[in-house]
Amino acid sequence: MFNYQFIQMALVGGSLAAIVSAWIGLFLILRKESMLVDGVAHTAFGGVAIGLLLGFDPMLGAMAVSAAAVLGITYMRRKGLAQSDSAIAVMMAMGFSMGMIIISLANGFNVDLMSYLFGSILTVNRTDVTVLAVLGLFIIGFMVFFYKEMLAITFDEDGARLQGIPVQVMTLAFNLLVAITIALSIKVIGIILVVALMVLPGLTALQLRRSFKATLIASTLFGVMAATLGIVLSVLFSVSTSGVIVFTAAGIFLFVAAYQRLA
Repeated sequence: MFNYQFIQMALVGGSLAAIVSAWIGLFLILRKESMLVDGVAHTAFGGVAIGLLLGFDPMLGAMAVSAAAVLGITYMRRKGLAQSDSAIAVMMAMGFSMGMIIISLANGFNVDLMSYLFGSILTVNRTDVTVLAVLGLFIIGFMVFFYKEMLAITFDEDGARLQGIPVQVMTLAFNLLVAITIALSIKVIGIILVVALMVLPGLTALQLRRSFKATLIASTLFGVMAATLGIVLSVLFSVSTSGVIVFTAAGIFLFVAAYQRLA
């Protein structure tokens, strides 16, 4: 199967998305903001629908709406209009309902829209891989360059402020990276399951109880392992790729968690 180009593109694209998702996801878990992914991903549904309706790349629509959702959530938190979970719920409802309205205007669901809901990694092409690589390098580069600042903000916001770190600006920048990562991952895993790709590898790595750098590396490896095995198994057994990727990630998590308890 590895001689087929679409399998090669799927493996490369899935691995790139898994690497970026694992990095961002680990910080989200430690910041206790994992549900931000689910909320923003569902909001991105509206952006995908807009792109399909107006005839431009749905991923651009998803990225724009995801960024707008992050800005809206941040604004509501800062102004005290809503707590974190409530702000996420409001944005998720607005984005998803907007998508449903647009779908009704476009005479219902179609194949393209369903592929964004549940993923279509086997249709990833060279252009998709190039975009994933460029934006992935940008996101990883940002996280590496501001590694110390992100650690300080993640574990002790008050202490970070005392050190002179612009916490609000860094948090906003990180949340925008979350939005970009979600948009990148939608074609791989789909809107419905994107939260699993970002959370499960990090949770698995945390079971090992290692240093932060070791945990970050382990999270990346677990994410790539889940994506690779999921693609291969889905092709062998002709089942949903995104579902198998998530099921594999969950299986790895359960195995590691059980092994650590018994060791």
